[in-house]
Amino acid sequence: MNESKCPVPREQQPTNEFIELSKSEIFSWPKTKKSLILILIKFWLGAFVLFVVISSGSVYFKTSILKYILLSFFGSLSIPLLISIRLYLGWNHIFNRLISEKVEYEESGWYDGQVWEKPLVLKEKESLIATIEVRPILKNLIQIFSIISVLALSGILIFQYSNF
Repeated sequence: MNESKCPVPREQQPTNEFIELSKSEIFSWPKTKKSLILILIKFWLGAFVLFVVISSGSVYFKTSILKYILLSFFGSLSIPLLISIRLYLGWNHIFNRLISEKVEYEESGWYDGQVWEKPLVLKEKESLIATIEVRPILKNLIQIFSIISVLALSGILIFQYSNF
């Protein structure tokens, strides 16, 4: 954005917010689907070990080792699920700011909300960034979120309707 014409502070400009989010260590994970899946699997395995240790103290599960393992397996899905939700919320916020025709910002940080309408050239540039860069990330996150949700819900159904 042209600094002389744009009243929006530099750190609140959607393009700069996108660049900062892209550089962020955590929010850069979903840039490639494969790397995000590997990272979430690592968190899931770490959570699985933690959940196994926690549920090992239950007298109820000591009688059924299968329930003990399955509970830890499905319960540990909550960690990657929460991570993927947080990543989605951050990227969705940037996506909405990029495709918006107006930029909401605060000049002094005292909640003095202002609105600035983007010029046509900037709208096109940011719309292109949103379409090419951010939309595929959101699609990947939705797919991963859906897979984790289906696994977690299947675990709930297995425990609800099984007699093992």
